[in-house]
Amino acid sequence: MVDSCWYIAQLRDGIDPLKTLSYLAESRDIATCGVIKAEVGRGIRQFERFEKFQRAWDVMLYVDSSLQRWDETMNLAWSLDRRGVTLPLHDLHIAVCASHIGAVILTHDKHFDHIPGIDATDKIY
Repeated sequence: MVDSCWYIAQLRDGIDPLKTLSYLAESRDIATCGVIKAEVGRGIRQFERFEKFQRAWDVMLYVDSSLQRWDETMNLAWSLDRRGVTLPLHDLHIAVCASHIGAVILTHDKHFDHIPGIDATDKIY
């Protein structure tokens, strides 16, 4: 699952993240969820690029943000908060969605390192 901060970093570096992901998709599934789409999509300024991202997301494995996923997010937030680990809600929800399908999270965000059972990396292998 590709986190929004990875997309944003690629775009800031002048790299087309969709091109990189198209190569990755030849050997593995690429996943997304609604929170990631909304975070990335809101920052895209040109409508043509926005449409291009939408087309790419339409063919990715999509993890639905069901009531069950949101309940899992709430429970994760509650348990981490009780241990003194307060993380952004959107990161927790992305982690829950990734966990639901057993996905590694491609990210530069170190918040995911604090979530038990989550495999996150900034490297593409």
